[in-house]
Amino acid sequence: MTNQEPKPSRSFAGIAGIVAAATLISKVFGLVRQQAIAAAFGVGAAATAYSYAYIIPGFLLILLGGVNGPLHSAVVSVLAKRKQKEAAPLVETVTTLVGGILLLVTVAQVFLADTIVDIVGYGLAPNTRAIAIQQLRIMAPMALFSGLIGIGFGTLNAAHQYWLLSISPLLSSITVVAGISILTLQLGKDIILPEYAFIGGMVLAWGTLAGAILQWIVQLIVQWRLGLGTLRLRFDFKAPGVQEVIRIMTPATISSGMMPINVATDLYFASPIPGAAAGFNYANLLVQTPLGIISNIILLPLLPIFAKLAEPENWPDLKLRIRQGLLLTAVTMLPLGALMVVLSVPIVQVVYERGAFKQDATQLVSSLLVAYGIGMFAYLGRDVLVRVFYALGDGQTPFRISTFNILLNAVLDWLLVKQFGAPGLVLATVGVNCSSMLMLLWLLDRKLNGLPWREWSLPIFGLTSGSIVAGVASYATLFGLQQLLGTKGLVIQLVQLSVAGLIGLVVFAAIASLMKIPEVNIFVVRLRQRFWKK
Repeated sequence: MTNQEPKPSRSFAGIAGIVAAATLISKVFGLVRQQAIAAAFGVGAAATAYSYAYIIPGFLLILLGGVNGPLHSAVVSVLAKRKQKEAAPLVETVTTLVGGILLLVTVAQVFLADTIVDIVGYGLAPNTRAIAIQQLRIMAPMALFSGLIGIGFGTLNAAHQYWLLSISPLLSSITVVAGISILTLQLGKDIILPEYAFIGGMVLAWGTLAGAILQWIVQLIVQWRLGLGTLRLRFDFKAPGVQEVIRIMTPATISSGMMPINVATDLYFASPIPGAAAGFNYANLLVQTPLGIISNIILLPLLPIFAKLAEPENWPDLKLRIRQGLLLTAVTMLPLGALMVVLSVPIVQVVYERGAFKQDATQLVSSLLVAYGIGMFAYLGRDVLVRVFYALGDGQTPFRISTFNILLNAVLDWLLVKQFGAPGLVLATVGVNCSSMLMLLWLLDRKLNGLPWREWSLPIFGLTSGSIVAGVASYATLFGLQQLLGTKGLVIQLVQLSVAGLIGLVVFAAIASLMKIPEVNIFVVRLRQRFWKK
């Protein structure tokens, strides 16, 4: 807002650092939550049912209530151009409009819970189906709170409150862990018995809902203190600011709305595979933890730069920035992906294998982690390119590609699940991301009057080769340590994982430094400035 400009000393890199630090804390708590779920329920009925019941509430929380989501982006862009005294009426009106729509979505989920579960959970066992239906009814109000959280994120972001908007998601993790802890104290080791699966499933659902409510309340308190809106109902939907929020939010929401269709398709094919849905959640979190942190570091400083270079006369500079984003993505995601492929088993053992999470669950989740690791570069690279199109004022192209990918994802699911089982579904997602990235690059080449393909592809190919060599070195180190120390015991597994991972990163760093890529040097300098310069 115009009378609350950020401090001059706060650069884009500084903002990214704040968000990255808060995101790291939030992701660590998310990992603890998944560890608690894994130890208490493994890949049993409670966790499997939760994976299906959480599809729509979880998607809405990520889409509408997430940082960089359509609500967040729309509110920020509108409030940033207005005076503070205009903020409260606008926020209250948008809250009234969005809240009314999402209240209807909440009611629909309650009454259609059994139909929704049957669609996404084809082939579920009767007990698992019953748990999922009840969980969905409990978590249905998250639709409403997701919208309120997203509006709160945008309002706080416009007021330059970066820390709270990034760290508040950990509240959901805290409430889930607290619920599981109380249940474990009451039931002890009996918590893993099938007869307690329903109780465990309800604890997961109520804990998740409580976390969303708590996250909204914390945001609301800060909004009130800053004078940025209360719970007052306003119906001035034709106000220019409200109309601008709607114009920005609507196409982005529709485009992002393709994601749950792909997720539902994956789970439809996964439902006949025992424990697959729960396994996806465990493996996905291991990937999203580093991915979420690194994506913030890369994307947050680049997004406003893309927008400033959107005019044709600035396209040469824009191409340099796109290359920078892609190469920074490559130098971070490619080695991490390689390490996840070769170290998947010890990673899962160290993080999850305890309590109800046994060796068979480790085999399932580690196989999924291998498939996720293969596609990490394409996942983040696609996000970089999508942001370029948004900066150019083109939201239709990503939308059309997302629509095409719904069909492509279903075809790949059908083909690959037959060959590879549950990992085939992840490989289908990897294929969709690679397809998206190639289509976006091709269309961007036409839009920007040509891209320097050779200058972009050669360093990425070199970094890919370096990642493969690093992965081989890491695996060889792990194999040697296992022969020397054995594989039993958490401490031994942690030492082996740490040493093997470090060797892999050192090998990759040596290869990358020999390539003398400017973007790599920039990344190293940023790391030194962030962590060593005081």
